[in-house]
Amino acid sequence: MNFTRRALLAGGFGAAASTVVNAVGPTGVNGVSDEAMALLLVESRRSLHQLYPDLRRHFVFEYYPWYGRNPMRHWQQWGREPPLDLAANTMPALGAYDSRSISVVEQHARWINESGVGAVNLSWWGRGEFEDRAVHLIMDVMHAHDIRVTFHLEPYGPKRAEQLPADVAYILQEYGEKRQWDCLLLHRWSDGTTGPVFKLFNSLVPKSIRDCHGKEVELRDYVPQGTWRRVTDEIRKTLRHDFDHVTILSESPNAGHVASAGFDGLAIYGPDSLQTHWLEWALEASRKGLAFTFNVNPGLDEIEQRDVAFGSCYEPRSFIPATSPLRWMKRSARERARYLSEHQIGETLATSVLLQTHPWLENVRQGFFLVYVCSFNEWHEGHQFEPMKDWEALTPKERVHGYHNPVNGAYRLQCLQRWLKRLL
Repeated sequence: MNFTRRALLAGGFGAAASTVVNAVGPTGVNGVSDEAMALLLVESRRSLHQLYPDLRRHFVFEYYPWYGRNPMRHWQQWGREPPLDLAANTMPALGAYDSRSISVVEQHARWINESGVGAVNLSWWGRGEFEDRAVHLIMDVMHAHDIRVTFHLEPYGPKRAEQLPADVAYILQEYGEKRQWDCLLLHRWSDGTTGPVFKLFNSLVPKSIRDCHGKEVELRDYVPQGTWRRVTDEIRKTLRHDFDHVTILSESPNAGHVASAGFDGLAIYGPDSLQTHWLEWALEASRKGLAFTFNVNPGLDEIEQRDVAFGSCYEPRSFIPATSPLRWMKRSARERARYLSEHQIGETLATSVLLQTHPWLENVRQGFFLVYVCSFNEWHEGHQFEPMKDWEALTPKERVHGYHNPVNGAYRLQCLQRWLKRLL
């Protein structure tokens, strides 16, 4: 089908179309007003509820069960010295917590429920690892709060592609069958069919890159597309009689590579994949017959590495959404960041819903709708929705470390709740 971007964005929508299209940029809906985004979500609500009676299960928090307290784990990343100096630009409301603490996970579940999100996507680093050992505890708590769990398979080792069929079988047996399917997310398609969904990170990186010194550097996570095709085909063949669907998603935006590697679709991770590119990626995915999903996010406020070696190619990532330099010790700068983050949440949600519900694109044809929320608690990159401490609650010893906490540390979760109420 040959059509313009403007025609595509207008096609299939009612009153929201003119409002959104008048504000649309060349490749997305950047700059759309809150009123236009709200109108779009309200108009999408009825059809989404008709197609997906379990709609809240289609919104999934990225969840990181990798934090430890005794000994410290992850909080000390990049030269930090917890418990006061954390690997985060904002101090969590719960401080430097342990992911295996029942009281911590209970509080997380309450916050997730308050937001309206109905599932979490656990960062998983292989059988028997720290994160894997926390899964049953997390699932017990999430089940008690009517929250489903699925898995984000990380690049945990050089043989992870070859081990993928066995890892998928392990997850389904250990966290599905053994628990009588009490908590594992079985994603529902619009025709009522269901099946597990797995997302892979760093699955389609190039074999090598040229660094800042002009040196060719091989990438550890590289896996040939043919290898992925072989193992994804094996998984589907093995499970073809057990589920209606087994959905395996790659985070790569390159639809051609995703299709060649045998993945079912692309699931873009992280705020640095700016939504100005999402329309092009959705169009290319649709041409390849692939599903696609884009994440709701509050932007990026990543910590900087300390003690960077001489000659290193490391460069800190900029704050997202882009803005003039922020002087964080000033309240006005921290509140400016809050304002930008709140708009980013609404804008990414509206963009993802617009593209996933557009009748000319692949997701509607397949009956697939899934929105990842990035993230509940990835504190290092600073896109967490988990509440921070209010600025006034920071102690003098904590403020010494230059944290970016705003006046209201729960603003991101509250903002997401307000937006999702228009849909759920």
